[in-house]
Amino acid sequence: MVAYELSGAIAGFGFSTGHRVVVGHWDASPIGPFCDLMWAEPDDHRTLIAHSERAADFITAVYSFDSTVIAPELVVTRTARRLAVRWTDGEIDLRLGRGLSFPPRPTWVTKRIEHPFAEALLGVKTTGVSPTGVVETYRAQRLQRIVSGWGVVAGNDLGDLQAPTPAARFGFTEPPPFPSVTTIRPLLEDPGGRLADVVERATS
Repeated sequence: MVAYELSGAIAGFGFSTGHRVVVGHWDASPIGPFCDLMWAEPDDHRTLIAHSERAADFITAVYSFDSTVIAPELVVTRTARRLAVRWTDGEIDLRLGRGLSFPPRPTWVTKRIEHPFAEALLGVKTTGVSPTGVVETYRAQRLQRIVSGWGVVAGNDLGDLQAPTPAARFGFTEPPPFPSVTTIRPLLEDPGGRLADVVERATS
């Protein structure tokens, strides 16, 4: 089975207008650094906003969406206490708390030991199968609450920051039940070879 590793951060949050957002900011991946937005509207329409075709191909080999938008102008800026997102149609600015760091541990610990505790305490699955059949293991390194933030899309205020509810169903798990940023190292195991095809095209 082909396996791929990423390193970066995932932010999960919602707004009082009913929009739910997952931001991906990847410092390293099999296709190089990239960023993306997974956006669920109040009517549950799910859109992927990716900064390149290559990133969109990689993400849609793992997850499924109702629509995909390529936005070369998409920029995600991440520091220790801030996450900012800019693209043509919108802007999001988030302030982060101090957070909690986790010690290094092998993948088998995340799969067999950490998984039931994370699900019981936070409702978060650390391992599972994506909609396209990719086996994912989320190895968290640090968890930070988003303590404040705002967002605007097409000139419209998205409302107050809140938990990312109801479930957006982007993948095999939902984010923590509060606005958060998780520094993370996902491991993607691809039994079907779809990711391998994408990576080969992207790097050839």
